Amino acid sequence: MSQTAPAAEPEVATAAPPPKAAQPPEEPPRLGLLRLCGLALGVGVVGGFGAVVFRDLIGLVHNLLFTGRLALAYDSSLFTPPPPWGVFVILVPVIGGMGVTWLVTTFAPEAKGHGVPEVMDAIYYNRGVIRPVVAVVKSLASALSIGSGAAVGREGPIIQIGSAFGSTLGQIVPMPSSERITLVAAGAGAGIAATFNTPIGGVLFATELMLPEISANTFMPVAIATGTATVIGRIFFGDAPAFSVPADLAVMPPAAGAGIALLLLYALLGAIIAVAATGFIRGLHWAEDAFDLIRNPYLRHGGGMLLVGILLYALLRFGGHYYVEGVGYATIQATLNGQLTAPAFLVLLYVCKLAATTTSLGSGSSGGIFSPSLFMGATLGAAFAGAVGAVLPGLAVNPAAFAMIGMGAMVGSGTGAAMTAVTMIFEMTRDYDIVLPLILSVAVALGVRRRLSRENIYTMKLVRRGHAIPKALHANMFLVRKAADVMARDVLVLDEATTFAAFLQMAAAVGGLRHVIVTRDGDIVGALRVNTDLRRAIGAAGSDVRLGELVGSRFVTVPGSAAMFDVIATMWRSGATMAVVVGPKPDGGRRPVVGVVTKEHVADAVAASIRLYLPG
Repeated sequence: MSQTAPAAEPEVATAAPPPKAAQPPEEPPRLGLLRLCGLALGVGVVGGFGAVVFRDLIGLVHNLLFTGRLALAYDSSLFTPPPPWGVFVILVPVIGGMGVTWLVTTFAPEAKGHGVPEVMDAIYYNRGVIRPVVAVVKSLASALSIGSGAAVGREGPIIQIGSAFGSTLGQIVPMPSSERITLVAAGAGAGIAATFNTPIGGVLFATELMLPEISANTFMPVAIATGTATVIGRIFFGDAPAFSVPADLAVMPPAAGAGIALLLLYALLGAIIAVAATGFIRGLHWAEDAFDLIRNPYLRHGGGMLLVGILLYALLRFGGHYYVEGVGYATIQATLNGQLTAPAFLVLLYVCKLAATTTSLGSGSSGGIFSPSLFMGATLGAAFAGAVGAVLPGLAVNPAAFAMIGMGAMVGSGTGAAMTAVTMIFEMTRDYDIVLPLILSVAVALGVRRRLSRENIYTMKLVRRGHAIPKALHANMFLVRKAADVMARDVLVLDEATTFAAFLQMAAAVGGLRHVIVTRDGDIVGALRVNTDLRRAIGAAGSDVRLGELVGSRFVTVPGSAAMFDVIATMWRSGATMAVVVGPKPDGGRRPVVGVVTKEHVADAVAASIRLYLPG
């Protein structure tokens, strides 16, 4: 998390106009918080209605391909009835896959996959610029993928759709890249909030994974967009959360001994989920590498979706339902309702979902990994509870509670968004008792997963592309330090008529000073940093050259009380290479020079400040 210093502006004194390169011409002036919040409101409206339209598109495709009906209504929490096509339902994912491949290869290759890495890439490596066509192509391609049975989620597409609109708005309205990135993050949070009816979770998702910096200027637009999208989502989808959770989860029993035992079991579940999350991360990227060996995109995706179609038909034939088709919410809901309890079958469903999701995304589907993570966490959690109940029948173990904890642990460890996972599960259950075991399980899962895989499922794809993404937001304590605490004190204030040879004698007398502040009639006209290269360039023959002929004019003057955040900003805006630090002004006199801050000092101080966050 970034921290900014007090708003006091350091004094600026320049002897020459700053160079043009100091302020990139493509960066327009800031809109200001009020205007940015107004635009964020529009992003939230589009994010909310986008979620509604996107669900209708999925319903249209799903009903047409699986039931032969032309209808929009589709409840993903209910199992899809057997198709009228019989065994030919195997070809349904292939048909959808061909349409997805045409859309992606023709219009927007970045619409392929689970979307969130592309948004993060745009934030950190493309100044928040996302092509407007991505929103349209992602909507159609993901609706085709999910509606035709690809085992992917609808949250990733909604995130990319909302982010693409935020970026488009930020390109139409002139604004600096920092504000455009805020709108991109606002679109991502709006998509999550509208989909799950979890406004706090949406805000945390945007701040935890999307925003490079958190402050009032970034948090407020994200919160406005997320709240707006949530209201619109509730108008169309109702006030209920994404899943119907049993009224009494009995997460923690009243007896202290049983409660401690259950906490240990929740921690153990977190460790198991971490192994599963690592398998998901590595399995997805192994599948992408394997399918990339097939050069033809239609053959690659068609072959992958044929395998998914065969799996769906096998589950329907021998298990009664597709189970892993699409977002998989029906299976999650059945698990929470206690309709699926056999541990062996639940583990089988986890394996099938893992295989179907990695095959779908690896071969070229467009969709997210959020819903598959919830599916795998729920099935593993319920299976673990069933196994514990069989071994320890006297312990009150609720499979629905373990399923919810497993969902949070899988999302938190797989994506790295631990706070988002905890908050969203709490918002879904609205059961405060779940918070303690949820935090414990998510923390264990995240810690173990980081030991097994340094990258999460989002950053792994970008790291393989050569684009590193921060794993955490650090408070840079250096930025709030005073200039007087960072400055170098080896400085002499000399008149411009002083010769370089005379300076060298003075410097030698006081221990080799390297910085000179040059004055004319007592006023600072420049600053000079004396190093080996300068001494060699002047040489013995030029030792009589005057300091006024050598001085550089790219400097600023700042008080010793100025925070380094403001000092750096002032140096950057003025194109300065050095800041001259002055002390308090005496009565009737000029402020004394007490030191200098150069870019080298800034670099050294920043490097020292990150030691706090380095692992031991």
